[in-house]
Amino acid sequence: MSKNISKDALNAINKKSGKNITEGAVKKLASTVKPSTLQSEDQLRQLIKQVSAMAKVPVSEDTVRDIVNAVKKSGMNSQSMETLMKMMIKK
Repeated sequence: MSKNISKDALNAINKKSGKNITEGAVKKLASTVKPSTLQSEDQLRQLIKQVSAMAKVPVSEDTVRDIVNAVKKSGMNSQSMETLMKMMIKK
């Protein structure tokens, strides 16, 4: 994932969530993500819950399951995380 987080993406996330998530918080969380994180269902679920907590937006188990299935189905890797962010912002 790029070291520079798109300001547009961060602004869209903050607007959508109604929260003020800092670039530093996103970078700190992103630094813990490894390619293996996206391959392990348990690690992926943990990441989803961390993002949910950071944004202070509850995520239902059904939504977690949907995200996990979408990541598995797409064969997504860390290089395409920005695409996932853009997709989720449009929802």
